Amino acid sequence: MTDNVHDARSALGARLRELRVAARLTNRRLAQLAGWHESKVSKIEFARIRPSDDDIRAYCLHCDAEDQLADLLASLHSIDIAYLEWRKILGTGLKRRQQKSLHLESTASVIRDYQPQIVPGLLQTAEYAAAKLRRGIEFHQVPDDVEEAVAKRMERQRILYRRDHLFHFLIGEQALHTTVGDDEVMEGQLDRLSSLIGMPRVTIGIVPATAEALVVSTNFVMFDNRLVMVEGTAAELTITQPREIAVYGRAFDTLARQAVTGRQARALIGRVMRERTT
Repeated sequence: MTDNVHDARSALGARLRELRVAARLTNRRLAQLAGWHESKVSKIEFARIRPSDDDIRAYCLHCDAEDQLADLLASLHSIDIAYLEWRKILGTGLKRRQQKSLHLESTASVIRDYQPQIVPGLLQTAEYAAAKLRRGIEFHQVPDDVEEAVAKRMERQRILYRRDHLFHFLIGEQALHTTVGDDEVMEGQLDRLSSLIGMPRVTIGIVPATAEALVVSTNFVMFDNRLVMVEGTAAELTITQPREIAVYGRAFDTLARQAVTGRQARALIGRVMRERTT
């Protein structure tokens, strides 16, 4: 984690140095314009100190690069929170992480969720959620609060019925086949997934297993166009840089064009259900 933060700070410093050089400003001249000690410029650019928001604004103002202010501030704000290990997030159990999701979901107007291997949390049955969360507790060796975590996940699902929210879920066909719990759990989950198709303000698309690999991506959830959450094996990534969010947006749109929805999606789910029961 320390190396990741240092690398990110170094990259930010390099970007600021490029702005200064492009503006034909020396360290001394930029320091004079900003009212800093001369040494502060090199300390920022070589990641020896963390720049403040005002420092970033000063660079953009005096280097005539105010069009880059939003992206640079997002880079700064994301450095220390972008990468959080699961052992830290889940150190007191899973309920706290479910509460974080509830907050993120309640403060977003449009949620886009891509899950290639499992059913998204907001669409899970209690039985499916319990089986999935229990395996997470075992794998990460964290305190067992599965009942509280499941209750919080079910509470999160109330947001599906709020009129001020829009949801677009993309699910890889593999998620329909991946067993979570047992056949009975999966039968209930697939039945619920099928019943949710056509729900107001909710779009559910399934990317067929035979679709061309136009985008190869792990799971991610987009909250409006301000934040993307990615769940890795060892850590959770929080992405706030506008240019990176735009990349995820293009990936989601590409996958959405490949997905089947409505009757086709329901038919695909039905076919998988019949395979499990025969």
